[in-house]
Amino acid sequence: MTTPQFYQLHDSNSTAVKAAIRAELTEGLLKPQAAVSPKYLYDALGSRLFDAITELPEYYPTRTEGTIIAQHLTAIAQQTPKGAALIDLGAGSCEKAARLFEALKPAHYIPIDISVEYLRQTVHCLQREYPQMRMSGVGMDFSSEMLLPAELMAQIKGLPIVVFYPGSSIGNFAPEDARALLSRAHALCKLGGAGSGLLIGVDLVKPSEILEPAYDDALGVTASFNLNMLLNINNLLGSNFAPQDWQHVAFFDKQLSRIEMHLQAKHDVTVTWPGHTREFKRGGDIHTENSYKWTISGFADLLQSAGFSKPTSWTDAKDWFSVHWAST
Repeated sequence: MTTPQFYQLHDSNSTAVKAAIRAELTEGLLKPQAAVSPKYLYDALGSRLFDAITELPEYYPTRTEGTIIAQHLTAIAQQTPKGAALIDLGAGSCEKAARLFEALKPAHYIPIDISVEYLRQTVHCLQREYPQMRMSGVGMDFSSEMLLPAELMAQIKGLPIVVFYPGSSIGNFAPEDARALLSRAHALCKLGGAGSGLLIGVDLVKPSEILEPAYDDALGVTASFNLNMLLNINNLLGSNFAPQDWQHVAFFDKQLSRIEMHLQAKHDVTVTWPGHTREFKRGGDIHTENSYKWTISGFADLLQSAGFSKPTSWTDAKDWFSVHWAST
């Protein structure tokens, strides 16, 4: 069996990274509208809670995307190059990419995730299922850069590159930030051989009565996922957030075409961390995530503005979700 490689570019235990994380969190918590990047939802426990969310009846994106890919897998395989380096952004449990292996026949699978230890475990498990496939896990924060290690780029030199970004995670980024991320993905694809491109899942605009329960489920799993961020912030920042002082809030902003997730103070709360104090009045909140919803034509325009060709797109029967292939 091939032993998976692992490159840890994001080390939350290094002195420099710790300082940068503390500075970023402090800046966000001290803004008039306190905000924390959704990437801090995904510590080891947060990653597992998100996997549980994808199993909930209210959370349609994962199963709908899976249905689209299953129904159109032959067409997707005809569009994408065989023997490619499959670069999986925000890989998590790696299950979505694994469903593509038989049809796409990648030569090298490269899952990327900020939750380093969780990724390490899942890659080792997946390698046992596919012992002949080369796998290289990369622990990194791809939201700000998408540069793979030189050693790894040398290994995939000449191969087509397929960047896989499922789950509509692109929705976490405001349109201008999404364009910047897609431009970085395009630059990465340009380093690959002929036929390189991006395979991406995108959630579509739909009524709020469908959208809102997907982010505020009856069992409260999404609430736990959101509240767990406070424990992760405590660990990273040395703050004294108490999850029982806060409640999960999620709603669809039709004007901005996005779901917003917040943590709202149940009563007046004083939060402290080294060198700082922030008072939250009852009802005061921390903005923790956006999830923008797109139209097919609007997202096609976004892809083209980032340098990709006009995409081929597939949707489900209800037009709730979409999958796009765009070449370089």
